[in-house]
Amino acid sequence: MTKPCLAVGSLGGTITMTSGADGAGVTPSLTVADLLAAVPALAGSTELQTRTLASAPGASLTFGDLFTALDWARSAVDAGAAGAVLVQGTDTLEETSYLLDLHWDREQPLVLTGAMRSPRQAGADGPANILAASAVATAPSSRGLGVLVTINDEVHAAARIRKADSTAMDAFTSAPFGPLGRIIEGNVTYANRPRRWAPLPRPAGAHVPRVALLESSLGDDGTLLRMVCEAGYDGVVLSAFGAGHVPAAVADVVSEAVENGPVLLASRTGKGSVLSHTYGFAGSEEDLLARGVMPAGWLDGRKARILLWSLLATGCPLSRIREVVAARGGHPGGPDQF
Repeated sequence: MTKPCLAVGSLGGTITMTSGADGAGVTPSLTVADLLAAVPALAGSTELQTRTLASAPGASLTFGDLFTALDWARSAVDAGAAGAVLVQGTDTLEETSYLLDLHWDREQPLVLTGAMRSPRQAGADGPANILAASAVATAPSSRGLGVLVTINDEVHAAARIRKADSTAMDAFTSAPFGPLGRIIEGNVTYANRPRRWAPLPRPAGAHVPRVALLESSLGDDGTLLRMVCEAGYDGVVLSAFGAGHVPAAVADVVSEAVENGPVLLASRTGKGSVLSHTYGFAGSEEDLLARGVMPAGWLDGRKARILLWSLLATGCPLSRIREVVAARGGHPGGPDQF
């Protein structure tokens, strides 16, 4: 029986981190070859193509790093790989996976994974996560699902996953809909499947948009939002209270902000959609929509920022941005699948 071909790349992260001295903090140091040495069963079941793309903590990854990884994964599957696994730090996994998903234009799966514990810690989870991600990447049932995240023996959609705990092994959630599937005895079973959107084109221009993400907080008077507008940002995402609310003092500044560029409205709760016509006070979702903001629906603020960045980077006009955000966010009254 022919073994499937699998591409495995690394950007760094906790899964690659070791310490050079007793008591010193860990830093990225391991290569892909080092990681795979801890998963000997993988070499026996697959033909491996490997690449160490970067060696950085998740917090320091850039858009450029991600598009380099995107190009690598595309080339790998075009050369015959059944799928690709990309290892990185978990700090930004919920954002990087969504960025890649927006632009992934292949049927073969691109699966991201990482680790909550470094290789030298007791119970390090890196090898198990790589093995599980590899099973997902080579499974025929994973084709057509875009970019997936596999961690802690669960499979998550890039548009839904969120890091909800700083240190726990089950740090990732896809509330409220749950993971897409689970890995049991090396096999993946899918329980639900997300809608697959047409991929966005890869940004080709030199312009790198600046999109601010501002979270609502008690006593906010709109000063930060005004400063962002004055600084010439290309767009803003408001991570608002509850179902899409900001203080009344911020609402008037929102009216100014929409004159400068697109403003998206998301919920800071991390679970649930923004509303559209339930509340009518100053600063409510109904008031903000009337002022010209775009509802991000089920997308949280971090995902909404990545989506807006990609749309601006690919030169989408405002009317098209509004259409895509409404569709991909699954806002009430829009498409019935998220």
